[in-house]
Amino acid sequence: MKSVVREILVTLVLAIAIFLIIQATLQSSIVLGSSMEPGLEDGDRLLISKVVYFWGEPKRGDIIVFSPPGNLNSAEDFIKRIIGMPGEVVEIDGGIVYIHQPDSIIMALDENEYIVSPAVTSYTSGIIPADSYFVLGDNRNNSNDSRNGWLAERDDIVGKAWFTIWPRSSWGLVSNHSFP
Repeated sequence: MKSVVREILVTLVLAIAIFLIIQATLQSSIVLGSSMEPGLEDGDRLLISKVVYFWGEPKRGDIIVFSPPGNLNSAEDFIKRIIGMPGEVVEIDGGIVYIHQPDSIIMALDENEYIVSPAVTSYTSGIIPADSYFVLGDNRNNSNDSRNGWLAERDDIVGKAWFTIWPRSSWGLVSNHSFP
């Protein structure tokens, strides 16, 4: 009888430990709206890695989940792609995104892999402050993003989109894009 009780207690403690580890490292999030189409669609359920940025900084091309700035009055987290890094200026001209880096190098982003309809309006940001990121939705012409005068703050980032778990037809790794 003692061994059965001990096995039950060990199993229970192990299950609680696994649950707490998963809660601390992963989060489920639902895509609301069409701003990240075609890669992420309205209603897709994602797993978000909450620990990836403990060991490294966000990178251009990462799809992040973050709390929107307070002036947007949104209770829901946003999902967008990081385009501009601290110290840079982002310019959109003729549907092409240009990154003006602090060392005066201008880089055109090759976004053909995940953009179906490039932005139709031109835009130029100011210099992105430290601990802030310029984010855009992949559905450039239907997205509330940094072109509306706000940035994603480092402290507001919940995590990096990692895996689509629903619907079953979309199951797989999220397309975080790497740039040179």
